[in-house]
Amino acid sequence: MNYERPLVDVLRKALDKRPGVMHVVVGPRQVGKTTAVRQVCGHLDYPSHWASADAPVPPGAEWIESHWRLAGTDAARSGKPVLLVLDEIQKVRGWSETVKRLWDETLATGVPLRVVLLGSSALLVQAGLTESLTGRFFLHRCMHWGWPECRTAFGWDLDDWLYFGGYPGAAAFADDEQAWRQYVSDAMVETVLSRDVFQLSNITKPVLMRHLFGLAAQYPAQIVSYTKLMGQLQDAGNTTTLAHYLRLLESAFLVSGLEQYSAGQIRKRGSSPKLVFWNNALIHAMSGRTRRTTFGDGAWMGRIVENAIGAQLLNRLQGAEWSVTYWRDGNKEVDFVVRRGSRLWGIEIKSGRPGKLSGMEAFRRRYPKAGAWLIGAEGIALETFFARDPATFFE
Repeated sequence: MNYERPLVDVLRKALDKRPGVMHVVVGPRQVGKTTAVRQVCGHLDYPSHWASADAPVPPGAEWIESHWRLAGTDAARSGKPVLLVLDEIQKVRGWSETVKRLWDETLATGVPLRVVLLGSSALLVQAGLTESLTGRFFLHRCMHWGWPECRTAFGWDLDDWLYFGGYPGAAAFADDEQAWRQYVSDAMVETVLSRDVFQLSNITKPVLMRHLFGLAAQYPAQIVSYTKLMGQLQDAGNTTTLAHYLRLLESAFLVSGLEQYSAGQIRKRGSSPKLVFWNNALIHAMSGRTRRTTFGDGAWMGRIVENAIGAQLLNRLQGAEWSVTYWRDGNKEVDFVVRRGSRLWGIEIKSGRPGKLSGMEAFRRRYPKAGAWLIGAEGIALETFFARDPATFFE
């Protein structure tokens, strides 16, 4: 596939314009981070040095230093730039302190070394950046593929994307649903859990986390109490454990438990989570629903559309200025609440899901300065919403 994601051009220009900072690329596994950076290397007129820490046994800090010294020596000898790419950097324990020391040494000596770091765990990469590398990096986010990219790269229509999601590697299996589900389950889900969650976090009950993830796939875009989740899981422990495991799954860009919006408190801690998967492929791979049964079930399809909209918001509205939650008061509900600084919007989705009471009127009475968006029937067409960067709706 010759398709280049927008990140390729952005990163290529950034390496030329901002050589005085490191460039960090963060995003889920299997969305093309490595491919994009390799494509960037192909556009550069100077050499690159590549190394990956994605091994069953993570390397130590000396791994970073060895590759850094090697690339730095080449740059010093030639007097020309050399690009050093370190992939899955979060696997190296204490990586940020080592990178900080080496970067400061490189700047002090004037060696023309340019550095790109890649990571697939938001929690661990972000912690390292904020603890040690303040002011030394520029962050690029490479998220799940949206419909426009899949339409361009694979010729998919909106229904294709709503079912198969946005994993480019899985697109080759789309003509065989069983093989596609197996590929997503084994190559995506299991790899992320075993290498990005279990290996890097203190998980006392890995079986429980797997079961929690599988159970969540039965409730996309639904508000589910922790008590209900505990009732369907063996050895579930307590609600604190489940909430912690959901946060870890979110840090790996798998599924989020959105919290309820409350004024003056962006997230209402302890509220029942609204489960939103970052990629619809994860739902259908884990739930086992075929394309035929998905599009033949109006209620389920409503959930799939709502989840896709939530995923679009989570994937594209990144950064400290944004928050995505939901709102509910009794039986009245607003599907999503987007906050940007002091501004607030409620999002209502008309997807044909039965038994759903609109809460927008009550929400706007409570928050009269809030904006509102209606998506679906009688509002913004789904094709229009998914074709645009959602940030443009909240300017």
